[in-house]
Amino acid sequence: MNLSRRSLLRSTGAAFAAPALSGLGLASFAPAARADDNAWKHGLSLFGDVKYQAGFKHFDYVKADAPQGGTVRMSGFGTFDNFNEVVALVKGNLAMGTNFIYESLMTPSFDEVSTEYGLLADGVRYADDFSWVVYRINAKAKWWDGKPITVDDVIFSFNAQKENRPDLAAYYRHVAKAEKTGEREVTFTFDGPGNRELPHIVGQLSVYPKHWWEGTDKSGNKRDITATTLEPPLGSGPYRIKEFAPGRNIVFEKVADYWGKDLNVNIGTNNFAQIRFEYFRDQTVALEAFKGDQIDWRTETSAKDWATSYDFPAMRDKKVVREEFPQTSSGVMQCFAFNIRRDKFKDARLRLAFNYAFDFDEMNKQLFYGQYKRIDSYFFGTELASSGLPQGMELDILNTVKDQVPADLFTKPYANPPSGDPQAARTNLRTALTLLRDAGYEIRNTKLVNVKSGEQLSVEFLLVQPAFERVALFYKPALERIGIAVSVRTVDTSQYENRLRQWDYDMIVASWGESLSPGNEQRGFWGSQAADQPGSRNVVGIKNPAIDKLIDRVIFAKSREELVAATHALDRVLLWNHYVVPQWSYPFQRTARWDRFSHPDTMPKYAASSFPTIWWWDEAKAAKAKR
Repeated sequence: MNLSRRSLLRSTGAAFAAPALSGLGLASFAPAARADDNAWKHGLSLFGDVKYQAGFKHFDYVKADAPQGGTVRMSGFGTFDNFNEVVALVKGNLAMGTNFIYESLMTPSFDEVSTEYGLLADGVRYADDFSWVVYRINAKAKWWDGKPITVDDVIFSFNAQKENRPDLAAYYRHVAKAEKTGEREVTFTFDGPGNRELPHIVGQLSVYPKHWWEGTDKSGNKRDITATTLEPPLGSGPYRIKEFAPGRNIVFEKVADYWGKDLNVNIGTNNFAQIRFEYFRDQTVALEAFKGDQIDWRTETSAKDWATSYDFPAMRDKKVVREEFPQTSSGVMQCFAFNIRRDKFKDARLRLAFNYAFDFDEMNKQLFYGQYKRIDSYFFGTELASSGLPQGMELDILNTVKDQVPADLFTKPYANPPSGDPQAARTNLRTALTLLRDAGYEIRNTKLVNVKSGEQLSVEFLLVQPAFERVALFYKPALERIGIAVSVRTVDTSQYENRLRQWDYDMIVASWGESLSPGNEQRGFWGSQAADQPGSRNVVGIKNPAIDKLIDRVIFAKSREELVAATHALDRVLLWNHYVVPQWSYPFQRTARWDRFSHPDTMPKYAASSFPTIWWWDEAKAAKAKR
C-alpha cells in the first residue's frame, strides 16, 4: 500500500535526501475494521486495532486550539499548466497544492501505520473474505457550491481515474466495479476474495464533483475530465485557489465555510489562512530566494548545500531555523534506472557492469560530506529489506519461481560492489569489462563496441534537476574509461515528463517510496502490464513473469509473516536482475524555515515534519523574525 494517494500522482526525479528509514517490528495482520457481522466502523488498519476509538475528539499529535491565520510561502519547480489531477501523469504539468482542493473517503493518521479514519465517509464495512467493501458518505459532506457529495460523485471519480490514470489502473486492477447500494452507500466489488488491502486502499480514492465536470465553464465550453485545464476547479477541501499566474505562482485561501472544519480528523490542522507556492527554475535559485526571505520553508535535498550554504545573516541572527525530522514511515529505492525497453540494456550483465563502474564511496566523500549510506534494497530501511541468504518461508516462495530467477540469489547475498579507494575502483572497472565482454562487447580503439554491429555503447543520463548534474558528471569518467560514450542532458519539467511518457530515455534518476505494508501499488512499479502504460511508475520497463508472481504473493499474503517473506523474495529478485544502479539515502528530512511558525511539542511518528498540515503561524516569532 502506498503511503498516500497523492504520492501516486507522478514519477519522481528523485532528490539528494531520499530517506533511509528505520523499520518496525512485526505487527498484527488482522484489519481492525473486520468486525463481527460486518458492522459499520469509523476506521481501518492493516496492522491490528485502530488507536482512536469511535467518537474521538482529535488526533493526539495536533494542537487542537492552534491559532488560525497567517500565510506560508513554499516553493515549486519548473512550471505548471494544469489543475486536473486525473490526467496529471499523461498530460501537462500539475500545479502544486491540488491536494488541498480534493478529499478522499478516508484520511490517514500520522501516528499509526497504515491506518485511516473517515473523512468524506463516516462509516465503512467489508466482507470477511475481502471480496467487497461499502463506504457510507457523510451526510454533511458538500462541495463549495453547497451541493452534497453523493455516491454518484464517488462512482464517477473511480471510473474516471481508473480509465485515465495508469498508476490507478494498476492500483485498482482488482476492483471490478463501484455501484450505488444505498442513498449514501457505495459498494466496491472485487474480482475475487483474499486481497486484504483492497478495502483499505479504496478509501484513498480522490472524489471529484460529477456535476461540475459534466457542466460548462464561463465561456459555455463543456468541461472534459480527460483534458488539462487552468480553470480553478470546484472542490470540497479546506483550501481553494485564490489567484495564480501560470508557471509562476499559485495562492490557496482557506474556505470559510468548509464543511469538514469540525471533523475530529481535521481539528488542529489546516491552520493557515493562505498557502502560496512560488515557482523556481531549480533548487539553486530557490535556495537564494529562501535566503532573501521570498519563501518561508525549504526541504533541503542537497547534502552539499546543507553543509555549506546556510551561513548567512538571517541564520546567524537566529531568524532562520534548521531542523531535521526522522523518517520512519517508509522505505525507499533511489537509483539510476535503466530503460530496458531499449535493446542495449536488456542484458543483466551489462547493467551490472554499470554498478561496478559507480564509485559510491568516493562520490559520498567528495560530493556529500560522507552523509549518505548506499541503498542495497528496494525496501531500504525497513524490515521488508532482504538480506543474507533466503531461508524459511522466503526460500519456499522463491522455489516456486526457481527456474525463472537468477540462480546466484540462492547462494550469494546481494551486495553492491565495494569501493572507496583507487585499488577497488580499478578492480571494479576490470570486473565491469569482463561482464561487458560476456554481454557481447569489446574494446576497439578505446571504444566499447558491440561485437556484432560494431556500434559503440552509449548512454544518455536524462535529468530534470540541475543539482544531479554533478552526480552524473562524477559518474561519467568511470564509464568513459571502459569505452562507453556518455552524455548528460538536463531538460525542463515539461520536456522531461513528455519524454518519460514516451519512454524516450536511456537512464534517469528515479525513486520509489515503499510503505511498511506493500501491496497493489507493486503492480504499477514492477508489473508487466504497467510496462506499456504511458505515465506508469514502471519506468524501467520490467516484464518478468517471476516478478508478477511474487507481486501476487505480496498482495494476497494471508499473514504478516507471509507478507514479509514475500516482500523479501520480491526484493531479492529485483536486486539480482540489476535493473538499477542503487544510489543513497538519509534517515532524516532536512528542513529550514524562517522562524514564524510553531508545531506541536510531540510530533507524529510517521509523517516527518508534517508541514504545513499541523503547523501554525506564530505571531510572536513572526514579529522577531521581521526585525
